[in-house]
Amino acid sequence: MRDVAIVAFAQTDHLRRTDELSEVEMLMPVLHRVLDATGLRAGDIGFTCSGSSDYLAGRAFSFTMALDGVGAHPPISESHVEMDGAWALYEAWVKIRTGQADTALVYSYGKSSPGELRDVLTRQLDPYYLGPLWPDSVALAALQARALIDAGDTDEAALAEIAARNRAAAADNPHAQLAGRVPAGDYVVRPLRTGDCAPIGDGAAAVILAAGDTARRLCPRPAWIRGIDHRIEAHGLGVRELTGSPSTRLAATRAGFFERPVDTAELHAPFTSQEVVLRKALELADDVAVNPSGGALAANPVMAAGLIRLGEAAARIHRGESDRALAHATSGPCLQQNLVAVLEGESAHVR
Repeated sequence: MRDVAIVAFAQTDHLRRTDELSEVEMLMPVLHRVLDATGLRAGDIGFTCSGSSDYLAGRAFSFTMALDGVGAHPPISESHVEMDGAWALYEAWVKIRTGQADTALVYSYGKSSPGELRDVLTRQLDPYYLGPLWPDSVALAALQARALIDAGDTDEAALAEIAARNRAAAADNPHAQLAGRVPAGDYVVRPLRTGDCAPIGDGAAAVILAAGDTARRLCPRPAWIRGIDHRIEAHGLGVRELTGSPSTRLAATRAGFFERPVDTAELHAPFTSQEVVLRKALELADDVAVNPSGGALAANPVMAAGLIRLGEAAARIHRGESDRALAHATSGPCLQQNLVAVLEGESAHVR
């Protein structure tokens, strides 16, 4: 088993609408930038894996269109997950760890603007008991927020502070969709206001993974993936305790997160209430920089936001602003599926 690192990261500017761009046109500049950062060409990549959703695109096998941006000739070793790109990164990490490739290109993208995202995400629900009731993603997040408030874990003022902190941090992020002072706004579904919810928008991201000495050659300070794991909660919301996230805690434990402190945590929390749940599950110390990029509350391109959390954490290590970072990605209602990765700079922990 070989050490694997993130050696490059690129993302789009995240926008409310990109009507003038197809998914391929949105993705291609990102792919060029991430390859240029390493000096690699598409033909040098040993494995390519993508994450996207046919439900957003409105057509089956939509990911095959995006391959036009990668270049499928000469033939490449390629795979796809109908998930956030963070899970595509996990597949690529396994591929490299087992010696089947030395490098991997991972990308993901999502255009939420063409449809009604709250309705589209209902397709994630149990189709027999919960789906027919048509609760949308914001209504379910509001149930979780209400449970947290009733349990005394937070209140509406504390949630507003989370939103303000994330979007203030995004002022330094040129790719953010929302940044700075964003009003709390009206209630969407009580107790969540507009400011408690991630913006709807379009965007894409890509990273390059490499093994061992190849990673050191491609990047002055690789972000080594010291541990990565993903877990899932029960599908039925009625049998879950919504104020906690045991799957996040288990994934973090298996990834080695609790072995040593981290200085940075990029949490994929599309709602302010979900950051409360994640902080509790991970027992994050007050001195940890949480979402210095602004997190999903600043930009939340569905199917790419989780990969962006990994990329943002890795980029801080590349720049020397972090030594040990946690990156988290989620999918499904109320933090149903959770992935946790621990990233380190070379000097932080030499095996």
